[in-house]
Amino acid sequence: MAISERGILAGYDGSARSARALSWAAREAAARGESLAVCYAPETGLARDAVGKVLAHRSGEHILAQGVRLAQDAGAGIKVEALLADGPAAAALCDQSRRADMVVVGSHGQGGGVPGTLLGSVSAQVAEYAGGRVVVERGRWRAVGHYLPGPVVAGADGSIASQAALRFAVEEAALHSAPLLVVCALADCPARLGNEQQFQENVERLLDRLEKEHPEVTVLRHITAGGPLNGLLVAAQEAQMVVVGARGLGGVRRMRLGSVARGVLQHAPCPVGIVHD
Repeated sequence: MAISERGILAGYDGSARSARALSWAAREAAARGESLAVCYAPETGLARDAVGKVLAHRSGEHILAQGVRLAQDAGAGIKVEALLADGPAAAALCDQSRRADMVVVGSHGQGGGVPGTLLGSVSAQVAEYAGGRVVVERGRWRAVGHYLPGPVVAGADGSIASQAALRFAVEEAALHSAPLLVVCALADCPARLGNEQQFQENVERLLDRLEKEHPEVTVLRHITAGGPLNGLLVAAQEAQMVVVGARGLGGVRRMRLGSVARGVLQHAPCPVGIVHD
């Protein structure tokens, strides 16, 4: 399934949250038959001299070795690469994401973030500026056990980004033998589409095509008269993952991340997938 030179890219800095994200990424790599690159960018800019930079790199190598062992334990049989990058962590991950199928980060990194914040600065920057697919591991992850797995939830408004999000979400549902629950918020209906019925029919045609392309996945619909953010967060309560496009129909073109994507990133109780079209 891999289409890139790097497969899945995971940020790791030795923190508990990044360890959870790395474990998620390793399981995902195993499910997809892809390789995994574990990336760490030491803060060499804080070093006062050349000796300090050497020590920072050595510490980084130690952290990466720890991450590689963790990834190998979590994703049996996968190929794991250690990637010691230069520069700030967010910039390094965004740059490397161009050569990866997906980039995975924890909701907070080393230090746990600023008290009261729901998303760390590195995670927020990666979600906004990385290319392609980004997964922020947060909340709880529902492993497939001896019970029906929670659904993969996706938002649909007919935009290019939401269509890309649906493709990612249906892949996830198929990989993990889970249903796909698609949330369509009628409040998303733009005036140019005429009316809510036409908007709903357009989305329904997309879902019909999705079902034909993936007959192995049960596609469920949730039509809500309310706003998309509330609808997605309610649906996500029992989900194993929620996936949204970076920017929907009403998004401002210059914005890399729309208000719905930001809200889901901050409040979802499970891993969040952000797809840039």
